[in-house]
Amino acid sequence: QVQLVESGGGLVQPGGSLRLSCTASGLSLDYSTIGWFRQAPGKEREGVSCISGDGSTYYADSVKGRFTIYRDDAENTVHLQMNSLVPEDTARYYCAWPWGSPNYWGQGTQVTVSS
Repeated sequence: QVQLVESGGGLVQPGGSLRLSCTASGLSLDYSTIGWFRQAPGKEREGVSCISGDGSTYYADSVKGRFTIYRDDAENTVHLQMNSLVPEDTARYYCAWPWGSPNYWGQGTQVTVSS
């Protein structure tokens, strides 16, 4: 049984930083491509970033240069470091696997960027 549990969301001012974490059970991240999606009210879900088993990464253009995805294989956890946050980053963020056509989703964690 695959389970994904996210943490780390919250309220932050523009220009601030947050780190999201997704701890996986039932799968090994070093053999998987796992990533983050986000959805804001009234908007379509957007793929934000993913990391493959060999460490290759993808970033949406909207977050490139500001967000960094990385894994802690010992903890079977994937992190999303989000810097220089802007109000447009406000959304509920979901960890999902497998990246291409997710069958498993976390419960989501809310990120709100506001002054």
